[in-house]
Amino acid sequence: MPKAIISVTDKRELAPFARGLVERGYSILSTGGTADFIRSAGAEVEEISDFTGSPEILEGRVKTLHPRVFGSILARPDIDKETISSQNLAPISLVVVNLYQFEKTIGNEWATLDDAIEAIDIGGVSLIRAAAKNSAHVLTVVDPSDYESVLKQLDKQDWSARYRREMAAKAFRHTAAYDALIADYLTSERPFPERLTLTYQLDSTMRYGENPHQEASFYRSPTSRFRISQLQGKQLSYNNIVDLDAAIQCVLGLKQPACGIVKHANPCGLAVGETLLQAYEKAFLTDPTSAFGGIIAFNQDLSAPTLERVIANQFAEVVVAPSISSEATETAKRRPNLRLVSFSGAETDLNNLQARTVAGGLLVQQTDGDQEDTTDWRVVTKRQPTKSERDDLEFAWYVVRHVKSNAIVFVRDATTTGIGAGQMNRVQSVRIAAARSQEEALNTKPSVMASDAFFPFRDGIDEAAKAGISAVIQPGGSVRDQEVISACDEHNLAMIFTGTRHFKH
Repeated sequence: MPKAIISVTDKRELAPFARGLVERGYSILSTGGTADFIRSAGAEVEEISDFTGSPEILEGRVKTLHPRVFGSILARPDIDKETISSQNLAPISLVVVNLYQFEKTIGNEWATLDDAIEAIDIGGVSLIRAAAKNSAHVLTVVDPSDYESVLKQLDKQDWSARYRREMAAKAFRHTAAYDALIADYLTSERPFPERLTLTYQLDSTMRYGENPHQEASFYRSPTSRFRISQLQGKQLSYNNIVDLDAAIQCVLGLKQPACGIVKHANPCGLAVGETLLQAYEKAFLTDPTSAFGGIIAFNQDLSAPTLERVIANQFAEVVVAPSISSEATETAKRRPNLRLVSFSGAETDLNNLQARTVAGGLLVQQTDGDQEDTTDWRVVTKRQPTKSERDDLEFAWYVVRHVKSNAIVFVRDATTTGIGAGQMNRVQSVRIAAARSQEEALNTKPSVMASDAFFPFRDGIDEAAKAGISAVIQPGGSVRDQEVISACDEHNLAMIFTGTRHFKH
C-alpha cells in the first residue's frame, strides 16, 4: 500500500483530497491537528509517533524529524533495497506539506521577536526538501490548489517524471521564499546585507508589458500592507500600475486636500486646495493637454461631485483615492471603462528599499522620503523670500522630487504652473516649464521655481526671470554657485539652498 505523509497549516480542500487518496489505495501518515482534521473528514490516518515508535518532544517542536520518516522519503527503491529492509523503512511516495504561517505572524502588530521565532517551521521545510530532492520517486505538494491535479494525474497513471520534477521545483521555490521572508525579517535593521534575498508572490498576469510584444506580470510583496481595490473599469495594465504608483506617491505626503495628475510617471499637474474639487481644478489647469488620458490621484476620500467634475472635464485612464463614496461609485458607472481604484496602507511602504534591474545585477537604494529638515536651508541672495514665496517654495520642493530629472517645477499659490521633466540639460527643462505656462495662458506671474539639482550655469536663472519667476529653491553645490547667486541678485530673485539633491531617474 503506497504511503503519503500529510502535515499542513493551510487545510483548504484537505478533506476531499485525503478521502480521495484513501479511495485510491493510499495510507496516510500525519501529526497533531492535521491528523485530527483528516479523521474528522472520514479518512483513516496513522500517527507519525506510531510509525516511528517515538513520541513528539519539546512541546511539539520535534514531530517528524526521525530517521524512519526521512529514510522512508529519501529511499530509492531501485538502489536502497537492502537498507529499506534492514532499517524497516516504508517508502513514502507522496509528501503533502505547507508551513507555519510566518508571514501572517509577523504581519500582526502585537508580534514580538519571540513570536516570530516560534513561527519558523523546521520539520515541514525538512520534509519538503527531502521529498523534492528525491523527486524521481516522491511527489511533493505544497499548494492546496494542486490537490485536484494530483488526483487526476494519479487516475491517469503514476505521476510522470516531468510532473514530479515540476512539483519539486515549485516546492523549492516555496521553501526559498519562506527562508527569504525569515531572513528579511531578521535583518530588517541592516538594509544592505551581504546577500539580498527577495520574495514576491504572483498576483496577476498583465495583458502585456510596456508594449504589446512584451509579456509581464505583477508580483506582490508578502509583507506589504499596501493594497489597491479596483471598483470598476478595464483591467489595469503594466503602464497603468507604474503611473498609479507615481500618482499615489505624489499626493501621499500632503496633508491638505491634494490632487495629482500623472502621465508617463511624471506629474503634469499637482495642487492643494480647500477641497479636493478645488485641488483638482487647480492641478488640471497646469497642463490640460497632458492631463488627457492621465492617472488622477487624490489623498482624501473621493465624493461624487468631485468625480462628476473629472468625468465632465476630461478623459482619464484611472482615478484613485484612499476611499470612494458609494455615490461616486454610482457616478463612475456612466464611464464603464474608467478604472476606479481605492488604496490603503501606502504609508507603510514609504521607507522600503527601491530595486531596479540592470545588466548583471540589481541596484538597490533607500527611498527618497518626503520628510526633510528645513532648518538647514539657507537664503543665499540679497533679497529674502516673502512669506507667500516661502510657502510656495516649500510646496515646489515637495513636488520636484516626484518629477524625472532634470526636473524643474514652477509653483504659484500651492499649484504647479509649469513642469519641465526628463531633459538632458537643466536650462531646457526651465524653458519647457515656461512654455507650458505660456501655452495655457495661466496667470503665473510671479511664480517660484524648484530645481532638483544645482544650476551649472546662470542661463537657467536668466530663463526663469524671463518667465516671471520671483524666487528659486535648489540644492546648491555647483562650482559656479556664486555666478548663479549673482544672476538672482541682478534679477531681484530670492534663492534658497537646501543642501539636498533629489534626482529621480
